[in-house]
Amino acid sequence: MSTFTDLLLSSTSQGLLWSLMAIGVYLTFRILDLADMTAEGSFPLGGAITTMCLISGVNPVLATIAAFGGGMLAGLVTGVLNTKLKIPSLLAGIVTMTGLYSITSRVMKNAANVSLLGKRTLFSIAQDWGLSHNNAVIVMGLIVALLAIILLVGFFRTEIGLAMRSTGDNPEMSAANGINTQSMKIWGYMISNGCIALSGALLAQNNGFADLNSGVGTLVIGLASIIIAEVLLRHLPIGMRLVTLVIGAIIYRLILALVFQMNVEPSDAKLASALVLIICLALPNFHLSNKNKGEKNNVSSIEN
Repeated sequence: MSTFTDLLLSSTSQGLLWSLMAIGVYLTFRILDLADMTAEGSFPLGGAITTMCLISGVNPVLATIAAFGGGMLAGLVTGVLNTKLKIPSLLAGIVTMTGLYSITSRVMKNAANVSLLGKRTLFSIAQDWGLSHNNAVIVMGLIVALLAIILLVGFFRTEIGLAMRSTGDNPEMSAANGINTQSMKIWGYMISNGCIALSGALLAQNNGFADLNSGVGTLVIGLASIIIAEVLLRHLPIGMRLVTLVIGAIIYRLILALVFQMNVEPSDAKLASALVLIICLALPNFHLSNKNKGEKNNVSSIEN
């Protein structure tokens, strides 16, 4: 029982930090209906910016905000490539992701790994309140996740936010009604990658280091969290959907933690993540197939 409690607490703390990645991926994947690979570049960029700022003595809050800004700039590049240069969203994201590898390396002064040992972080602030490290991560992660959700819900109630959602639902009709769909897509890319970089910044502070290759496979985590959230509850308003993404991220981390309890090799972590995602993606189709079979059986019984 104690082991499961420890796993649950650890999964909750990690899930809260990863939930911002899920929210960022959701904005492009579901709201704008775009495939964006920039995530795997903006995530380590956020961690690198925050780490280098903290090493330079910048306040942890400002360092974290700087990471969000760096992610927005990355999203701006992808948005311009997609909308202005007419490069398909998937290729635009790959191009930006590739370029960000070099930029992140430059930010980290050509080091593959930069330590935060002895530096003050957001979680150090929470520990000053008398919390243990794990509880500090949960509290601070919850604060940041809730703040992000509140700001996003408020944004999507504004004229620009509604125009962005309309662009994702029906770009042709939105353009016909005078909405600048290109600007809406660019804003979507920027906010999405800002959230993803913010997740990278929080995880770098929690792990105690920034890693140049930390973005590999992060998109899988975001997608898995989204699918789990949508399997649990469908057809929710935007505010509740963002909340379920946090829950989905926590459940995903818990599933992985349970898998790793089966003596899975650390080198197989990405494979385990991919298998979990396959299962999550297959669940909605399995549910739909069973539902259709049930409806057919009901029709057959009525006809008989």
